[in-house]
Amino acid sequence: MSVKRVRYYLFLRDILALSVTAFGGPQAFLAMLLERMVQRRNYISEEELWELNALCNMLPGPSSTQLVSAIGFRVGGPNLAYLALLVWIIPATLLMTAAAALIHFLQEYTPGALNFAKFIQPMAIGFIIFAAQKTIGKMVQTTEAMVLVLISTFISFFYSSPYVFPVLLIIGGLSTSIKYKKQPKIEQDQPLVIQWSNFYLWAGVLVFAATLGAITQYQPVILFENFYRNGSLIFGGGQVLVPYLYTEFVDFKQFLSSEEFLTGYAISQGIPGPTFSISSYVGALSMREFGFLGFLSGGLIAAAGIFLPGIFMIFFVIRFWEQLKKYRPVRAALEGINAVSCGMLIAAAYLLFEPMEANLINILMVLGTYSLLQFTKITSPLIIAGGIVLGLGYNYFIG
Repeated sequence: MSVKRVRYYLFLRDILALSVTAFGGPQAFLAMLLERMVQRRNYISEEELWELNALCNMLPGPSSTQLVSAIGFRVGGPNLAYLALLVWIIPATLLMTAAAALIHFLQEYTPGALNFAKFIQPMAIGFIIFAAQKTIGKMVQTTEAMVLVLISTFISFFYSSPYVFPVLLIIGGLSTSIKYKKQPKIEQDQPLVIQWSNFYLWAGVLVFAATLGAITQYQPVILFENFYRNGSLIFGGGQVLVPYLYTEFVDFKQFLSSEEFLTGYAISQGIPGPTFSISSYVGALSMREFGFLGFLSGGLIAAAGIFLPGIFMIFFVIRFWEQLKKYRPVRAALEGINAVSCGMLIAAAYLLFEPMEANLINILMVLGTYSLLQFTKITSPLIIAGGIVLGLGYNYFIG
């Protein structure tokens, strides 16, 4: 076996190890990447890691998955990048698909089966509030951005249609791009050369899926288009995905109940791998009427739809990123896009809590979860496990 093939094999093995051990969110994931990919294996330099991370955070889609694929692209080109993508997402995809099937069958054959999730449903709101605070603290730095946060929160709350979100993102980006002169000027040392193949691939799949879904009304195709569209519009990571999915699949299409969605979101916080894996849970339950094959195909279709757009985009942009990032309007537009994403996240926290009973226990669980995340070092899986134990105990002794 050649040295190159051994290196590629080791890289994929390292990605698999990360996919089953990467608990704790993006910060913990970055620390693990730094230790394993940079310090131990020397696949890329530390400077390259931070540069690629910044690029992925600026693009729509799952940033952690894009980062894994971008490193694979640097190490071994597009073939290794696609293999790394599969190795990274498959464990979490299968876990969340299995969780969806389990939740469905528990409800089907055991009335009140979701009582074990009595506490983890309000706890999920605590996770979202914590994510919103962290995201706003990182992305919102100006008065104009805060105004955009408030406006997008208001609109997202009162007009929670999935078709409103892309319009808000575009308006947010345009509103701050006009302030591009405030960005430091960077001289271009060579002309911008763009290879459009991956962009055409991204756009072509989007148009083809939307057209085929409209003509056939075949649910798997429509489901793929729904997730592909959402994956093309998400800026800010997995927590920003939540309002999109809730609005489209709970409010708009009613494929899931609010209780099912919150249970799945809480479970997704307790498993390793990409946070976008919540999509497989939603996709599997959206196809439950087709039985076991429906669960499996729904989970896989959702994963393909949500992850592919971000991968096409990172492969498109990474080839000319060095030149593109020197354009001031591009950097300025990101402020508005990020601010609008934060507003959607705030609206999501309220919209998810609204169907729940506003009693003292639920409010205390929301505040308690937020406090544990904010003021302690207890990891998300342990918090979720504690919530499940409390729910089981409550159901046994009191319920």
